[in-house]
Amino acid sequence: MSNTSLEITRIVLVIQYIGANFCGWQRQPNHRTVQAEIENAISSIVEKKIVIHGAGRTDSGVHAAAQIAHFEICSPIPPDHWAKVLNSHLPDDVLIRASAQVGNDWHACFSALWRRYRYTIYTGKIPNLFLQPFSWHYYHQPLDRSLIQEALNSLLGVHNFSAFRRTGSQRSHSFLEMQEVVCRQYQELLHIEIQASGFLYGMVRLLVGMLVEVGTGKKSVSEFQDILIDRRRDLVKYSAPAKGLCLLRVGYPEFPIPESVWFNSQPIFTFN
Repeated sequence: MSNTSLEITRIVLVIQYIGANFCGWQRQPNHRTVQAEIENAISSIVEKKIVIHGAGRTDSGVHAAAQIAHFEICSPIPPDHWAKVLNSHLPDDVLIRASAQVGNDWHACFSALWRRYRYTIYTGKIPNLFLQPFSWHYYHQPLDRSLIQEALNSLLGVHNFSAFRRTGSQRSHSFLEMQEVVCRQYQELLHIEIQASGFLYGMVRLLVGMLVEVGTGKKSVSEFQDILIDRRRDLVKYSAPAKGLCLLRVGYPEFPIPESVWFNSQPIFTFN
């Protein structure tokens, strides 16, 4: 069958990647990126240049458990087969967990209601090789989980987050709705999860850097709140390492792929 007789179909992908070897999601000249790897794989299959659109632009070194992207294609390959086909053309640090057809008005970025990130901190004094690629090894001082949670709670609602915005952000403003925040502790591991309507460039890593200062007592919760309210970007000096951060999931009003595939696909590190 000739491709000219096929209709254009919009395909959604659920994507995992280990961010260590990538300069972020977005295609860049002379740099390895996730978007470029997937676009090149699709283009090699259909012998035509294809552009994919992601739900968010993760920074260099940041992982994703369920990044969402879509592309349009005119191909006899069934929508739910694209995951298997692409995985045979992708490197080991990128994986398509599932694929499906969506409507032509559905958009990976603009249809999203929220994004959720998880940051993992390992506080044990002894290094652990199996945790190194996916956590910040912070063992210099104890971290008080309750203080971190108290500071996180002050972020809920709509705020101007310009204090936690790195230069280079393409957003026209810094107002976001913080929907859910939680800090869980499993012995020597802390997991900070933040869900919002969107995120500014470098925002989560700057927040975590400041939250660690709160957890050690270097900054009080009230000082943290004042920095947010007064938009004191000059007082936010530390950005947490990229390797501890993972785009956990993205939420949509309608999504054709089962929740079991994308909802919580980054294992939580714990110690028995």
